[in-house]
Amino acid sequence: MRAIIIKNLDFTLGELPDPEPKGGEVIVRVRAAGLNAADWRQAEGKYPAPPGWPVDTPGLEVSGEVESMADGVTQLAVGDRVMGLIGGGGHAERIAVPANLLTKIPDFMSWEQAAAFPETFSTAWDALVSQAGVKAGDRVLVTGAAGGVGTSASQLAGASGAHVVASVRSTGIHPDVANILTTHSADVITPEQEEAFGPYDIVIDLVGGENTLKRVTWLRPLGRLIMVGGLAPVPASDSFWLGQMMVNRTRIFGTTIRPRSNEEKAILARGVAAAVLPLIRSGQVSVPIDSAFPLASYADAYARLAGRGKVGKILLTMD
Repeated sequence: MRAIIIKNLDFTLGELPDPEPKGGEVIVRVRAAGLNAADWRQAEGKYPAPPGWPVDTPGLEVSGEVESMADGVTQLAVGDRVMGLIGGGGHAERIAVPANLLTKIPDFMSWEQAAAFPETFSTAWDALVSQAGVKAGDRVLVTGAAGGVGTSASQLAGASGAHVVASVRSTGIHPDVANILTTHSADVITPEQEEAFGPYDIVIDLVGGENTLKRVTWLRPLGRLIMVGGLAPVPASDSFWLGQMMVNRTRIFGTTIRPRSNEEKAILARGVAAAVLPLIRSGQVSVPIDSAFPLASYADAYARLAGRGKVGKILLTMD
């Protein structure tokens, strides 16, 4: 089978043996797969795949058809359309996946929408709903709001009745982000405007860096800051902001999904599907897709991932 292979800190298209299902696994014939910043970090050796997943093929979310399965798998059948958040290896024509990590794709979703759904909405739901407890009337700042997780978190906050402040550096795509949020109470701003549009009840930080701790001071009492993006080094002088955090009794959470056990991921997948898929069916929430590239054009896809001005997910499709 064709697959993207990590070699010398970069990506190349090559051939790998077709996978065989082990206990509890199914083989998915991949139709589309999402790209994520974690793929670059894996290639750089900074974010290795969890044990049991391919170490040299990136890809954390896929959609496709069940092609075969191990004995004893009963919840799926050959030919089922499925999607899932996986530990790695999704940028390939086939992958072995524990059956409990897969969700059947509803009829109203395309292969591309289904591939763009698992990582973005699972991450956004886990941070915003499970941990931050968003509710109607909250004021929510989402940094890096134009990406896959950013657009998902912004929409989920809006669908919960919160007012969304979507921070997007590239002003040229502000209208695109605003259009995604058109049915919600929202403002689209630049990072330089974040403080002026506060205070906030919740900050979903997908950017990190030196401004993360400063954002603590823009929270109301009992506010919550959820760190989802990778943090750049924080200057020692910014330790002042930690004092402000204590005064406001702020709660700061960190979250990532990839290292969790398959059992935890399966529980999360079921909860997200039950809560979010009806919102997509009703039109309250969409699955924004920036662009899709055939597997042979993988270099263009990864270049788009590294570039600016993206709105939504970037995908690979399997011919």
